[in-house]
Amino acid sequence: MRAVAVSAFGATPELVDIARPAPGPGEVLVNLAAAGVNPFDWKVADGMLDGKMPHVFPFVLGVDGAGTVEAVGEGVTRFAAGDPVYGQFFHAPAGVGTYAEYVTVPEGQSITAAPTSVPASAAAAVPTAGVTALTLLDEVGAGPGQRLLVVGATGGVGSFVTQLAAARGAHVIATAGADAADRIRGLGAAETVDHHKGAIADQLPDGVDALIDVVSDAPAFAANAALVRPGGVAATTVFAADPAALAERQVRGVNVNGKPTPAILDLLAAEIDAGRLRVPVETEVPLAEAPDALALSRSGRSRGKTVIVI
Repeated sequence: MRAVAVSAFGATPELVDIARPAPGPGEVLVNLAAAGVNPFDWKVADGMLDGKMPHVFPFVLGVDGAGTVEAVGEGVTRFAAGDPVYGQFFHAPAGVGTYAEYVTVPEGQSITAAPTSVPASAAAAVPTAGVTALTLLDEVGAGPGQRLLVVGATGGVGSFVTQLAAARGAHVIATAGADAADRIRGLGAAETVDHHKGAIADQLPDGVDALIDVVSDAPAFAANAALVRPGGVAATTVFAADPAALAERQVRGVNVNGKPTPAILDLLAAEIDAGRLRVPVETEVPLAEAPDALALSRSGRSRGKTVIVI
């Protein structure tokens, strides 16, 4: 089967031909229709897991995916051949990823029935970004009347955060350039701030109740967190928060790592099927172009979600 893999950590991802896997006891074989691209994918290719987790080479990249169950192994009860599924397929040993035509996964992994109202290409964009967004919103207690600043709103996680926070009644202030402002307002942002026109802090003199920042390094995050009023929360997905320093200002700093479960994925699917959550797929590329998509993600210039169509 075709797959995109690295031969060693730090090697350039490339399209390869490897043997199609077979499901072992307790495993599900999924014929993938699409895979979502996440920054985690190229970080893993660079060696993020080296020495930290069992892995195999060639290391097939990708954690998010959607497709149809092809076959099940002995003892599987959650799924049957023909079931449409989506989720996060990452498990030990790492390297059995979703940038491939087929993937095997333990049935207890974070996969579940796919949403029925969107194609597999949209479903594949949801798991990591959607779960991370929900985790962030729970951490900051997003709710009615809250002034919430979302930095990195044009990306996958930020787009989900904006929609879900607005649905909870928060007053969302999202960073977006002039070319993306209308799109982000269409997702529910009450205001946008053009981060290209100067420091965000200078453009929001009244401050905010909470911050969700999914892109800034530690110095930039600290500058943005200075906007948060005492009693508020500042959350980041890139582990840029200094909780002790923020606590001195009576602000809770949180470094967030979302952990998917079938229950959370079911909730996201329900929101999508109810029409309350739009999936911000910006770009679809064929499997052979996955290495180029990873390079674009690495550059920080990608918007919305990029999906690999297999």
